Amino acid sequence: MSDSQQQAATQCVSCGIQVAGMNAARFDCPECGTNISRCAKCRKQSNLYECPDCGFRGP
Repeated sequence: MSDSQQQAATQCVSCGIQVAGMNAARFDCPECGTNISRCAKCRKQSNLYECPDCGFRGP
């Protein structure tokens, strides 16, 4: 999968919406390094997220 296809398929780990073209955050899980994406709304509201690989939870 190309980088552009991967970005288009990226979903917010908190609410599940597509985050392509939004003011989203992408970062590595502090525990296992998996790439996590969050939409601007969930970041602003400090919604909890859970890593899909290791189960780490954060605000």
